[in-house]
Amino acid sequence: MIGPRIEEAARRLGEAPAYLYDLPALDEHAASVRAALDGVELYYAVKANPDPELLRVLAGHVDGFEVSSGGEHAHVAALFPGKPLALGGPGKTDAELRLPCHRLHVESPNELRRLLATGREADVLLRVNPDLPVEGAALTMSGPFGMDEAGVAECLPLFDRRVRLRGLHSHLASGLDAPALLALARRLLDCEHAEVNLGGGMAVSYAAPRERFDWAAYGRGLAALNRGGRTLRVEPGRSLTAYCGYYVTRVVDVKRVRGKAYAVLLGGTHHLRTPVTKGHDQPFAILPTGSGPGLGGEPVTLVGQLCTPKDVLARDVVTSARAGDTVVFAMAGAYAWNISHHDFLMHPKPAFHYLRL
Repeated sequence: MIGPRIEEAARRLGEAPAYLYDLPALDEHAASVRAALDGVELYYAVKANPDPELLRVLAGHVDGFEVSSGGEHAHVAALFPGKPLALGGPGKTDAELRLPCHRLHVESPNELRRLLATGREADVLLRVNPDLPVEGAALTMSGPFGMDEAGVAECLPLFDRRVRLRGLHSHLASGLDAPALLALARRLLDCEHAEVNLGGGMAVSYAAPRERFDWAAYGRGLAALNRGGRTLRVEPGRSLTAYCGYYVTRVVDVKRVRGKAYAVLLGGTHHLRTPVTKGHDQPFAILPTGSGPGLGGEPVTLVGQLCTPKDVLARDVVTSARAGDTVVFAMAGAYAWNISHHDFLMHPKPAFHYLRL
């Protein structure tokens, strides 16, 4: 989980907490995903992690970027002028509807009418939210996302020469393995549209960090389904960048309270909110760099510095820890720093370091 290169780099860091991104590992992973998806367009969902250094690596492997706000659009367009952008999001403002993009994902009939009222030209995918069974998902995208069949039917007569319907977009769930995503794709491709965006949702297991989504099987399955020259596109986020990121911090205190052992860390969920939002223990390794009081070989809960009992990164994990030890949390490359509540209690923000190509 924590290889020699990461351990060495974590030991060298002169400041903690810090994020450490392994750019060569990201480059290798993105290249393997690109190779597996022969004939399928690959966009990266920027919401997973908009770090410019990560985006620069990904730009060499992806066909475009999916952005979900005016801020993300401006960020990516400044980094990669001319790179195709797909603009999504369920609550677009009028200003966002005017932004230039390769594809605009329309979420409702009213949004389409507002787009038409701008007078701009646009190539549109209708985001559909069909009533399909989704089993084993970590998160289902129901409710306000996209349209049901009635909403799609309401949209179809509205298109004109300026605002053109190119196809469908659907992102139904997150945390699915390749067979489950292919089963959904089979249903979603049962349509006459020449372009279908299947979204993301590829499984990332924080409980089993060495398990990876089977991109090769997924690519073969999509190739078998894609008969007739249809344009297929996918938009992974977490599954591309989660594995290249590490959150490195230190144990500042250890204690037992009513028989429970705690290691208190610098930083916390205001830097790495992932385990709180997903309800898991973040994978970690402890490097023995400390010389203070310790805990040994017992269930330990790793907590941060915040004044809330929800500031927990891993719960009741059998380990040893001493004050001053270095803790390296793995799988911190997606929905980590960028989704966290940075300013709660106004602790210092983490540093950022990169292993370079």
